[in-house]
Amino acid sequence: MKLSAFNFELPEGLLAEYPSEHRDESRLMVLNREKQTIEHRQFKDLIDYFDDGDLMLVNDTKVFPARLFGNKEKTGARIEVFLLRELSAENRLWDVLVDPARKIRIGNKLFFGEDESLVAEVIDNTTSRGRTLRFLFDGSYEAFREKLAALGETPIPKYIRRDVEEMDAERYQTIYAKHEGAVAAPTAGLHFSKHLMKRLEIKGVDFEALTLHVGLGTFSSVEVEDLSKHKMDSEQVHISTDTAAKVNATLDKKRRVCAVGTTAMRAIESSVSSNARLNAFDGWTHKFIFPPYDFSIANAMITNFHTPKSTLMMMTAAFAGYDFLMKAYEEAVKENYNFYSYGDAMLIL
Repeated sequence: MKLSAFNFELPEGLLAEYPSEHRDESRLMVLNREKQTIEHRQFKDLIDYFDDGDLMLVNDTKVFPARLFGNKEKTGARIEVFLLRELSAENRLWDVLVDPARKIRIGNKLFFGEDESLVAEVIDNTTSRGRTLRFLFDGSYEAFREKLAALGETPIPKYIRRDVEEMDAERYQTIYAKHEGAVAAPTAGLHFSKHLMKRLEIKGVDFEALTLHVGLGTFSSVEVEDLSKHKMDSEQVHISTDTAAKVNATLDKKRRVCAVGTTAMRAIESSVSSNARLNAFDGWTHKFIFPPYDFSIANAMITNFHTPKSTLMMMTAAFAGYDFLMKAYEEAVKENYNFYSYGDAMLIL
């Protein structure tokens, strides 16, 4: 398929600046692929679509406060530093993006915090905005990570034009987040409240976790019209033997396996056995899913409403069926659903 097939008119007012007041009270559009029906519900009504023996597969990655603001030595210019990933704990080396990038060259030093107690030196250029930084900090590794966390901001997406607020630290994180390493939240999971999870568990619905550390590539735009030529950034994945066994047992019993989010879906589709079962996995994936595509594991999916021409929208179209998804998105715009990270949710059955 071509990139232009995924364009649609999205009014700017539908890009959610804030989450719904209560996690599970965002809206939920329910797509039934077999009946080709669309229903309008609330997220907490999810319980009506799942039964004893069904399984929810969630991504338990945890967002860390990845956005820092520093000052360049001598000039004092304010520089945004976005931490992407740790390259070496021992040497305190990090892969980062800097903005504005033109001012930051190898050898430059950046100072962080009002007391400038954290210093970083630029030791390499990786891409136009990418740099490798070595942090200079007197103290233990634990103290260094605490310092980063104290100075860092929750990395809410750039489309949200307001400043970060205190509530973002809690709301831009799933309630089951466990393993730190993501620079963006797996947003489909943001709608789950403790109460809703408890109600689902009482009904006999099982929750299993895998980990995919979401990278900034999740926001990267596709620049090629021919989708087969697009390259995804690699993201780190861990699927335990125990999780794989439970997912496979659920499939053997012909029950629902619901991927909560595009990240959970990409993780499981990166580790499928020859007999269409889930394998344990520990490594990296750069899998790009777009229509037409045969899914092997999940037979249901929860996801947010995505922006035009995004890889997230393409995966959703592959799962729902392209025509059905475009019809649903047209209806979502008409019905004023909220889109993107803090937006509403969609359940595809």
